[in-house]
Amino acid sequence: MTFTLPAQPVVLPAADTVSHTDNHMQLIAAALLGIASIIVLIVWRKMHPFLALTLGSAVLAVVAGIPLADTFTAFTKGMGSTIGDVGTLIAFGAIIGRLLIDSGGADQIVDTVLARTPGPRLPWAMALIAFVVGIPLFFEVGIVLLIPVVMIVARRAHQPLILLGVPALAGLSALHGLVPPHPGPLIAINAVKADLGLTLGLGLLVAVPTVIISGPIAARFMARWVPIEAPEPLGASDEEHEGPRPSFATSIMVVLLPVGLMLLRTVVETLVPEDSDNPAVHAALFVGKPIVALLITVLASMYLFGTRLGLSADNVSGRVGASLGPIAGILLIVGAGGGFKQTLVDSGIASIIATWIQQAAVPALLAGWLVAVAVRLATGSATVATITAAGIMAPLASHMPQTEVALLVLAIGAGSVFLSHVNDAGFWLVKEYFGMTVGQTFKTWSLMETILSVVAMATISLLALALGVL
Repeated sequence: MTFTLPAQPVVLPAADTVSHTDNHMQLIAAALLGIASIIVLIVWRKMHPFLALTLGSAVLAVVAGIPLADTFTAFTKGMGSTIGDVGTLIAFGAIIGRLLIDSGGADQIVDTVLARTPGPRLPWAMALIAFVVGIPLFFEVGIVLLIPVVMIVARRAHQPLILLGVPALAGLSALHGLVPPHPGPLIAINAVKADLGLTLGLGLLVAVPTVIISGPIAARFMARWVPIEAPEPLGASDEEHEGPRPSFATSIMVVLLPVGLMLLRTVVETLVPEDSDNPAVHAALFVGKPIVALLITVLASMYLFGTRLGLSADNVSGRVGASLGPIAGILLIVGAGGGFKQTLVDSGIASIIATWIQQAAVPALLAGWLVAVAVRLATGSATVATITAAGIMAPLASHMPQTEVALLVLAIGAGSVFLSHVNDAGFWLVKEYFGMTVGQTFKTWSLMETILSVVAMATISLLALALGVL
């Protein structure tokens, strides 16, 4: 289906809170200079990413014509919002990971995986685990829960970190961008009035080849370009744990507990009417919230990985406290990435890109993907990219068959994860967790996201041809 997009106002999720220039070329120059300054400060001046992102936001704001008094207004708003959204989740995940490692639970999982999986198949095992866990888990939660285990597997099996880490990242990212109940797909489903069940089924179908190509297959080449070893996760040692340790069943149960709780919420939201007064329904919806699910898992970890193994309350509390120190830098960097992203959004660059693409006569699925890609590159936010693209495409979706509408949601989701770079908080999260340089992160994470986006779009196009809607 090919069409000319109508000229309609583009409504972005975050309205400007500060004034800026209306000169399109000046705004584009501001965005480019802001991004370039961050790269230069980190790569050539070896400046800490937190400071580089802060200064890059200032450069962007000043060049965009934002008054000096409001230079950091959008930055502080975005930083606070980002840390508020993911900071607590990262902290809870760090606690769970530290208790899992210190108790020997991670050893149990690693030993079982190594014993039952031949070395050449480990990347595939990591992708499968991430694929399953990534269905209900938010990307950030999956990172903090799975990556410590991936690192220990890599160290114990003497495998390059990238060979095992990229498949895990691919599994988490593909599900995050393509499959509800993740925020992006749900936003698009609601905006274009797609069928949730149909979108979920097609999303899983698209995700399988996407994860295979962008994960285990791509990782074979990336591991040659970035042959780094896994760092010790969150300061913990990868030596074999001595003394009593939890069983494999207990260890894996704790890892899957938040998955189960969030999946329960998803099932209830899908099958039960929104206005239900059943207390059990409300309880399921409550415990399935990410922050609640992880808090419950933290408490379970403190008992199963601490008290039950004979540790004193002081010992358990000490381990919890020790887990928080190493993530302070990560939280600041991720928050600063969110601040830079918000400065880009409030500068108006996303609206400019969306307006340009509005006038082009292109196939519907490709148009949705292109809008999402352009806004993603400019703002670094998959959510902003999804909302913008879905808002532009919504009027056209009302005239499409439901199958094409579902594929449109997937095309928008695929575009929203294209080429993560310095204006994306996820870029810094992966960089810090994997202990990579900015250049290494571009060669692995950014490239993987690009491959994932392109492969997903190609798969969606093939599905559209097969289903007769292209």
